[in-house]
Order: sequence, then structure tokens, then C-alpha cells
Amino acid sequence: MRFQAPESLSEQIAQHLGQRIVVGQLSPGDRIQELRIAGELDVSRGSVREALLILERRHLIEIFPRKGAVVSQLTPALVNSLYDIYIELLGMLARRLIETTEGADLVPLVNQMRALDTKIDASSEPKAEIIEAGFEVMRLAHRIVDNPFLEETLENFKPAISRTYYLAMDNFRGELAGTRRFFAKLAQAAVDRDADGLTRAIRDFGEHQRGLVLRTLQTEESAARHG
Repeated sequence: MRFQAPESLSEQIAQHLGQRIVVGQLSPGDRIQELRIAGELDVSRGSVREALLILERRHLIEIFPRKGAVVSQLTPALVNSLYDIYIELLGMLARRLIETTEGADLVPLVNQMRALDTKIDASSEPKAEIIEAGFEVMRLAHRIVDNPFLEETLENFKPAISRTYYLAMDNFRGELAGTRRFFAKLAQAAVDRDADGLTRAIRDFGEHQRGLVLRTLQTEESAARHG
């Protein structure tokens, strides 16, 4: 049994600001002013300061002496570092799913993946729905595998990886359909108890996403140079 304390005020502020960064409402280089945020949210500057430290640990902002907090830049080096580790960790989770289960143990996970299309079709924000549904699948996998260290590590990646997902979907219209196909492949591999198929689908999709994000950054950099 796990006991979880209610989220602290600083964590709630961090999630609020982090979501604005993830979806692009706050852009790279934008300043985040403690006093203004404290006034908007009716909280203390101390709580905002603690929230900014959380966001810095999640690589969504940078804090500079005398300048304060600014939204971090997504650079090719940062994206490559992120995907190098994230793809490997997801592959580890997939392999452990097959190794630690038998029979119908994966049925709830398969049902969750197959329900994705219905949830997306019923949503007014399919982009947000598909990203969150993906993390729900991962959380269900965590409950099956029951490795708290792997779970905590992957959960810590959520803000940074979500930011790249939104960037890819904002710039490539076909990504919604591509992501749905990815979950269909995962579901079939899980039904077949095919560990190699699961890890291959994860790696292929991860490398595809990495490529889209890097292309977007390259296009933005070129536009900035010639603008």
C-alpha cells in the first residue's frame, strides 16, 4: 500500500506554470516574474520561488543570478539527451511487462490502449487527450511491473517529453493519426506477448518523434536567422 501526501502548494503552482510552458503559452526566453505570478495566483512569493526550483529541476526553466527565471530553450542537444534516455527506459518497462506477467495479466493494459480512439474522438482537445492517454497507459504499466525506481524516473520525464510532443503535433498535422497507429501496434504486441515487438514499436516511434522535434527546431532557427 502507498500513502501519498496531498500535493503541496508549490507543486500545484509548478504544475500550473509547467503546463503553460508545455503547451507553448509561455515561450523559450520568456521571463517568469515571481511578484506577478504571486499576485495572479494569490499566493506568497516564497511558494512561487519554490515552484520555480521545481520547474528548474524538470528542465522547463533556467534561473539566472540577477535576471531571474526564464523559460528554457529546447536545443538539439537537450532533445537528443532526453530521447536517448527516455526511449531506453520505456523499452525497459516494456520488457519487464512481458517478463513479469502471464496469461491475461495484460488485458487491462490492452483495453486501455484500444479505448484510446474513442476517447480522442469524443474530445474537444484531441492533442491533449492523446498525450495524457499515453501517460495513463504508462502508469498502468507501472502498476503491473511494480518497480518504484523505474516509475519515479519515467514520471520525472513527463514535463520535458510532453513539451516535445506538443511541439511535434503543432507542426506536423499527421502526427495525431500516427500516434493512434503507434498505440494500435503496442496493443497487438501486448496481446501477442511479443517483447521484441513492443520495444521495436517504442524505439521506432521515439526516433520518429525525435526527428520531428529536431526538424522543427531547425526550421525555427532558420526562420529566426532570416527574419
